[in-house]
Amino acid sequence: MSFTNAITLFLIWLVPFQIVAQTLSGKIVDDYKEPIIGVQLFNESNLTHTHTDHNGVFAFDKVSVGDILMITHIAYEAKSITVTTFNEPLTIELKSSAISLKEVVISPKLNALNLITSIDLQTNPVNSSQDVLRQVPGLFIGQHAGGGKAEQIFLRGFDIDHGTDITIAVDGLPVNMVSHAHGQGYADLHFLIPETIKNVDFGKGAYYGNHGNFNTAGYVNFKTHEAIKNNSIKMELGQFNTQRFVGLFNLINNEHHHGYFATEYINSDGPFDSPQNFNRINVFGKYTGKISNADKIGLTVSHFTSNWDASGQIPVRSVEDKFIGRFGAIDDTEGGETSRTNLLLNHQKFTSSNSFIKSAIFYSKYDFELFSNFTFFLEDPINGDQIRQRETRDIFGVNSEYFSSTGVSWMDFDYQLGIQLRADRIKENELSHTLNRKEILNRIRFGDVNETNVGLYANANMEFGKWVINPSLRLDYFDFEYIDALNGVYDRPSVNQSILSPKLNVLHNYSTDLQFYFKSGKGFHSNDARVVVAQEGEKTLPASYGMDLGFIWKPVPSLLINTAYWYLFLEQEFVYVGDAGIVEPSGKTKRQGLEVSMRYQPVDWLLWDFDANYTLARSTEEEVGENYIPLAPDFTLASGIQILHRSGLYGGLNMRHINNRPANEDNSIVAEGYTIVDFNAGYNWKSVSVGVQIQNLLNTEWNETQFATESRLFNEPLPVEEIHFTPGTPFFLKGIVEYKF
Repeated sequence: MSFTNAITLFLIWLVPFQIVAQTLSGKIVDDYKEPIIGVQLFNESNLTHTHTDHNGVFAFDKVSVGDILMITHIAYEAKSITVTTFNEPLTIELKSSAISLKEVVISPKLNALNLITSIDLQTNPVNSSQDVLRQVPGLFIGQHAGGGKAEQIFLRGFDIDHGTDITIAVDGLPVNMVSHAHGQGYADLHFLIPETIKNVDFGKGAYYGNHGNFNTAGYVNFKTHEAIKNNSIKMELGQFNTQRFVGLFNLINNEHHHGYFATEYINSDGPFDSPQNFNRINVFGKYTGKISNADKIGLTVSHFTSNWDASGQIPVRSVEDKFIGRFGAIDDTEGGETSRTNLLLNHQKFTSSNSFIKSAIFYSKYDFELFSNFTFFLEDPINGDQIRQRETRDIFGVNSEYFSSTGVSWMDFDYQLGIQLRADRIKENELSHTLNRKEILNRIRFGDVNETNVGLYANANMEFGKWVINPSLRLDYFDFEYIDALNGVYDRPSVNQSILSPKLNVLHNYSTDLQFYFKSGKGFHSNDARVVVAQEGEKTLPASYGMDLGFIWKPVPSLLINTAYWYLFLEQEFVYVGDAGIVEPSGKTKRQGLEVSMRYQPVDWLLWDFDANYTLARSTEEEVGENYIPLAPDFTLASGIQILHRSGLYGGLNMRHINNRPANEDNSIVAEGYTIVDFNAGYNWKSVSVGVQIQNLLNTEWNETQFATESRLFNEPLPVEEIHFTPGTPFFLKGIVEYKF
């Protein structure tokens, strides 16, 4: 045998043992068998890395047999595996662990800002379903009607009222109510049980193609657990006759099918002189199943009902004159009741290894009735000014999105094409002047609303090395109808409008510890259908134009920083005043600001969080000094120190601050700021957890919500315009016991 032939035979024999780089694919799940988003896989052999997508799936290029992969995530124990085969996709399970900032790697495939809410959700206590909104950095809320009404929201220099400029959803189910009896965008999140929340997806600004109406200041989407690990029962008892009971129960939990049931009951009189008699019942059920290798389905059913009494917003003069105390009432017949039933059906189909279609069909049945009295005896000196706002509605909707990813040697590319349909059918949308919650004195508005919205969007992500370019385009079409029952002649007027919203985002990953970003886009919020029809479609869909410029940075492994400058212009602020049944046009406005968020973990068991936001918000069509935007906060600060369940012990001290802010256009009436400190502590055994929460630890006297309002008391000859407020919770102690089995 010649030397050449010998070498050839040796090479042929060696081929099976050669190391060939391939693509390793798989899925990473948690100990609930749910997919984990944003897990980092690091190849220690060639120093490359990748992340799991929103289905927990990864495709890792340039991997060879024998390579060692380190798998990490901020909330899970790190795991190391050695690659032995490429025959079929891997399924890797990670166990939950305490938060570790050292595991965070900033990547263009990861929404690094959402890491902040992931941290906060696991370390900060949540007192109510609406309270989870505070997990969004810079977002403040206020309750002003006995606990049952949707909270007032503040974000980025907006007094968002109950949701006019923020899109809120749960598992993709819309929360905002269009053309609501109490105001446009009304977002009552009280049907969400906090213990069912897995993570919070949020984004500030209008830079996201899959979010349409109300997405001006931002969006928040809550994702609930697909499965629960343990059954649990929780009991909370506190001052002011407060009780809360929560139960989560496994129905089915195996490799392909998960199902559980949750329920919540709350009762409280609150700190008010006139008990608020607040109670709420929540039930929630969810099933998720893999019916084939390519198909996954989900079914969610929920129902909540709530009723309450309220002391309402009281004028400062009534307290200063000692006519009533801070927790007293001018009209304690305020209050209301509401209920909502939701049905959500999801389907996800993988059409190939790198593409899928996800679809959802939803239906909601909603009832609402609210009694308020803001001006007391200003309009009717005999009977008073109590009003009733009431409606019943059906909401039907379909969302569907096609996702596909591909790539070439110099670029990774994925895109999404989506369609969204929502139809609201509102019966007996009413605003009436009432007496003692029983007698209707006069109907101011009364009729039926039909509103339909169709949205189409296309979104792309192009990754060139360290750069990501994300263009998107959205088209929305609206059909508004209002049948006025107070009109003696039957009429069914309608208005059609559409709006095109382009967006462009650019990210640059300088390193795995530093990302720069530029975001820009056009958004909008629709007006109330009753107003749109009355004005024959004039300025139906006011647009916003905004941009963010910032960076996310880890200067050291234990510190995460996000800093941004942002700007937003709104071409028309039509504020629907549901309490009076009128529209107040506020003209063009602009807002700009700076925000800083930091999370620092000096040792494994200690975490410091810090969020500061400064905003300059002004009307552009008024003279200087007359151009303030009422209730727009200019500075907010939230910070806290958390002990991370070391040896079973946990606790935290949290502070939130909001500055004084103008209550009217010339700043002659000021809404007072406040600083509140909360405390929590507890201990976890294997199956039992006990804890204590104290809201307003320092017993600070503060006003939770405030408005500049003209009113007249029964014994006053002339009206007075001044601050009307709802007092904030005083020192409030609550004990908690939870048992898992």
